[in-house]
Formats: sequence, C-alpha cells, structure tokens
Amino acid sequence: MSLRWPAFLRAPCRPSWRALALAALLGVGVAAGQAPLGAWFVALPAASGLLALAASSRAGWIGFAGGFGYAAAAMFWIVEPFMVEPEVFGWMAPFALVFMAAGMGAFWALGAGLGARLGRGRRGARVAGIAVGLVASDALRSYVFTGFPWVLFGHLWIGTPVAQAAAFVGPIGLSLLTLVLAALPWLARSPRGRALGAGITVVALAGLWAGGTARLNAPEVPRDPPVNLRLVQPNAPQALKWLPEYRLQFFYRHLDLTAEEPAPGKPRPDLVIWPETAVPFLLNDPGAGLQMVAEAAGGIPVALGIQREEGRRYYNSLAVIGADGTVGQVYDKVHLVPFGEYMPLGDLAAEFGIAAFAAQEGNGYSSGPGERLLDLGRLGRAEPLICYEAVFPQDIRRVPARPDWLMQVTNDAWFGELSGPWQHLAQARLRAIEFGLPLARAANTGVSAMIDAKGRVTDELGMGLEGVIDAPLPPALPETLYARIGDGPVVALLALLAVLIFLAAPKWRVDPAARRV
Repeated sequence: MSLRWPAFLRAPCRPSWRALALAALLGVGVAAGQAPLGAWFVALPAASGLLALAASSRAGWIGFAGGFGYAAAAMFWIVEPFMVEPEVFGWMAPFALVFMAAGMGAFWALGAGLGARLGRGRRGARVAGIAVGLVASDALRSYVFTGFPWVLFGHLWIGTPVAQAAAFVGPIGLSLLTLVLAALPWLARSPRGRALGAGITVVALAGLWAGGTARLNAPEVPRDPPVNLRLVQPNAPQALKWLPEYRLQFFYRHLDLTAEEPAPGKPRPDLVIWPETAVPFLLNDPGAGLQMVAEAAGGIPVALGIQREEGRRYYNSLAVIGADGTVGQVYDKVHLVPFGEYMPLGDLAAEFGIAAFAAQEGNGYSSGPGERLLDLGRLGRAEPLICYEAVFPQDIRRVPARPDWLMQVTNDAWFGELSGPWQHLAQARLRAIEFGLPLARAANTGVSAMIDAKGRVTDELGMGLEGVIDAPLPPALPETLYARIGDGPVVALLALLAVLIFLAAPKWRVDPAARRV
C-alpha cells in the first residue's frame, strides 16, 4: 500500500516543489537585509522577485515557503538558548527552529493569500494586494499573542539613511515603503510599463536616501547640562553566569569595572549602568551587596538589573542605587518573553490545581504594574527598557510623559554572537529614530552602545568583550510625528489600500495564469 500526500499537499492544489524551493530561496535573500549583514541591495530585489512569484502562482503556498526560508535564515539564533545546556535541552533546538520558521511562514501565507484575493485574477492587482497583505502580516505579528515585531520588512533599512523615515511612519510604515518599492516594477504587464515601474522605484529610493541624509546632517542643539554615563559590560557567558563558582566572580567584575578610573581627559560619569540581572542576589535580600555597589561607584548612583521577590512572585527589575547603598526608584519589567520568562496561561492553570507553570507560585517572572519613567534629577527622565522591551515601540508610547532618554539593560548572552544580539541592537537604533531620543544600552556580553537620537551608534563595545563605555549622552530631538501618532494611521492606510486595490482590480487586464491563490 503506497503512501500518498494529503490532497492539499498535491498538485494542482500546491505549486511545484521547484517553485516552493525558489520561494524559500528568495526568502533567504530577503533575510540578507537584516542585521548583521544589512544587505538591503540583495533583500529588495529578492522581495520583488517573491512578489512576482506569488502573483503568478498559489500565493498562500509561496508566502509560506518564502516566510519559512526567511525566518530560518534571519532567526537561526533561536537555537542558541537551547545550547546553553546542550546535554539537557540541545535536542529541542532543531524543533524550535522549524516551528519558528513555520510560524513566520503561516503569517506570510495569510498575508499573501488574502492579499492575492484582492486582485481578483489581475496580476498587477495581485502583486499590489500581496504587498499590502505582507505588510499587514508584519503589523499583525507586532501585536497578536503579546507581539513579536522582530525582523520586519522595514528593518532592512536600519543603518541606512532610509531608516530616518521611521521618525514619521514608524516600523510598519517602513515595511510598507519597502514592499511598495518592491512591487512597483510588477504593477504593469508591458515591458515598457515594468521598466517605468523600476525607474520609479530607483527614483523613490534615491529620494528617501537623500531625505534621510539631510535629516542626519541637520544641526542639533547640544545637551545642557551635559550628562556622562558609564555602561558596564562584564561579559559573563550564560553557561557560567549562575554557577556557584562563577557568580561572585562576575559580581566582583562588575564592581571592578565600576570603580575603574575614567581614561585621561574623560570626566567622571554621572550615572553607572549595569546590564540585566547583573547581581547574584535579590533586591529584597542583598546582604552587603548593595553597599559594595555604592562603595565601588564612589558616590555615583548605579542603575542595575536585579531580580526581586514579593510574596511568592518574582520580578525582573531595574533599580537605582544611591550613593549610600539605599534603593531608590525601581522598575519591574512589564513585557515578558513568553515561554522564556513566563508560561502563558500559567496563572490560569493554577486555578485548576496545575501550579508548575504559575508565576504566582514563583515559577517564572510576573509582569510589573506598568511602564514608568525614572526621574534622575538633572540627568533627566529616563524610560527603562529591560531586554526584549526595546522591540516594542507601542509600549514606549504608553508612558504618561515624554522621556528625555531611553535606558536599555539586557542580557543577550542567550542568543550567541552571530545575529541575534546584532538584530537586537538594530531594534534599539530604530527606537531612537522613531522617538527622537538617545538610547544608552548596557548588555552583559555585548553589544553595549550609546546611540544618538538619529539612531547612530556614537560609541560601542562589541560582542564577547569585557569593559566599560564612558560616553556623553547625546541630545534629544523634538518629539517625532511617529511618537505622537503611533501605528494607527499606517494600519488605517493599509485597510484603505486593500479596499482601493479590490475596487480597482477590474481595471487591470486579466492574466489567466494568475487566478489561483
């Protein structure tokens, strides 16, 4: 008895395996635009080719294959956390990568499949619809299931002048600009029309580049009074960080780096910043730890990542330690990593007697009460971001008043050295652009960085290095348009474009080869 594929996996329900392989390869090409490569000149043509392929075949299938290849190439770092203890968790790594890639494929399949239906069999309209659908999938992925706005289409511009557009349209708007540029060469059927579309793409990209360059070159008002920060990077490998024979050693390393004299010609810092979960004790049971921190800092306040306990709940927190070792302002992380820092529905399961996954029983972290500002006196008001929180611009907008700067503490040791930490840094750069605010970033193993309000890295300490950054805090810019309006207008524009494409589709010439979804 021979085995047969289910009907939906057999031709003609699906495209040929060759077409699916090509779609996956094009997805890999789009991934080349993400950090650390930043090869937008590869990613944009690949995205354009993927749109054309999806429009001429079953778009949902092509979207799935393209998204699978894209995520597998851009997010292979997902295997790294499982390799911290490979003898225990290593077997799970390939399953994590496959499920992550399939999840991205599902979002792209949904966007491409529904977008193609807007075209009603007209190839040019299908291309436009698929482009809008894929941007909508970026927007959906940014919000549903607590959100995961990682490696969006628009992120391929980070590090180029085009990224400055994010100050006006945000990350979803950047994705829309990206796929509009990719779609333009395919909106017409004639060679002359396609050449014209390609020309418009080149001119539009040149205009965005020139506009971004002009914004980068615009003069800035210096910060007054100046603020000098020290960012501490202890370089504690995750596999060793919490071992009894190493955890005190890494704590003393923090102390030594904090007490280090500034380089000749550099002023003493006004604030020292340690990374996420930097110390081997709880905030509410520090012993002599906080006094040791204060002594090492020599009268300078220290903002450090620390865990704290309240009843039977634990929090991933950031605390400001004063000159005498007293605890000042405390922020508890709000946006936790599902399955990493807490188990979704764990507290609900506890109501039915299953307490092994409940944060309220001390199994994982609990979410803090809400976003807040740290009032640091003459240093201004800083908005703290713990690790993953820096990837959510919608969360940054929730604070009651505009901050003067952003402070990120993170531990990217979980994600290796090849791509994950660099993509996280790229997100921090984009947040600075979107809000017109400088961002100080202290990372355990790297990359620690000072980032100005236009997303430029003014100073950094790379992966796998131990040391400090002593750097002035760059000035803030006036509040950006995106900071005021958020993603709502771009999402509304996507809905409007979908309606217009559907209504205008009959005016495109029918392409019989492009009827299938």
